[in-house]
Amino acid sequence: MKGRSGIKKADAEKAIRALVTQWVNETGFDHRTGEMPSFSAFKSWLRANRYDGYLNFRSAMGPDADAEFWFDQELKQTWRN
Repeated sequence: MKGRSGIKKADAEKAIRALVTQWVNETGFDHRTGEMPSFSAFKSWLRANRYDGYLNFRSAMGPDADAEFWFDQELKQTWRN
């Protein structure tokens, strides 16, 4: 379901978390190198692959803030928030 608009936040969270794993696999990102993953790089990847519709949900904090938090959780980087 690429690029759906107006999705529920819970559906967006599930998709974003799965897409973080896909992004890691496709880009070869390895957290063991000490490299810091970039949410902006992930967001660019979402746009390039037409998954950016998953950032179109209602949120008090804003979709980008929620998606970045999920991104950090998936990559075990919540200390950055």
